[in-house]
Amino acid sequence: MNRSPVRLKRLKVVKTIHTGMDYTFRYTSPLGPLCMASDGQSLIGLWFEGQKHFGSTLSPIKKEAKLPLFTETIRWLSIYFDRKIPDFTPPLTMRSTPFRKRVFEILLTIPYGKTMTYGAIPKQIANEDKGGCMAAQAVGNAVGHNAISLIIPCHRVIGSKQKICGYAGGIERKLWLLAMEQGRL
Repeated sequence: MNRSPVRLKRLKVVKTIHTGMDYTFRYTSPLGPLCMASDGQSLIGLWFEGQKHFGSTLSPIKKEAKLPLFTETIRWLSIYFDRKIPDFTPPLTMRSTPFRKRVFEILLTIPYGKTMTYGAIPKQIANEDKGGCMAAQAVGNAVGHNAISLIIPCHRVIGSKQKICGYAGGIERKLWLLAMEQGRL
């Protein structure tokens, strides 16, 4: 199986509160129901039902619909849960801050089956900024508020000394995802 990272488009980031219509669709994954959300153009959310921060980026005005984007996202998820690396990424928009966007872009570089520590992310940002200092706690907060689970692979971020910790979708799901990607299932 090819485990090299796929070259992904840069994330769009939206800092303002969206007041238009959002669309949602449900998908049943091997780990339980997922809710995907779109602004009509790109994916703005992908959450396990009931997870922490569920629906945090959704507009109060939303409608259940099966958009072509959701069909594309379901295709991505089907390939992923079939233990393969999708060779495409649906269009993504993060309703977030520029700092969180930087963190999410780093998450997108973590190869399938690999992990990165919470501490390595602020070091990478500091290196890109040619100095500076940042707390792993700020990175942990950003990772925990990732609204597009699985596609932006926050489950690949672990604590120091390979400690499995923190996943808005639940530690059991994180362990399962890592085991699946590492061929241990």
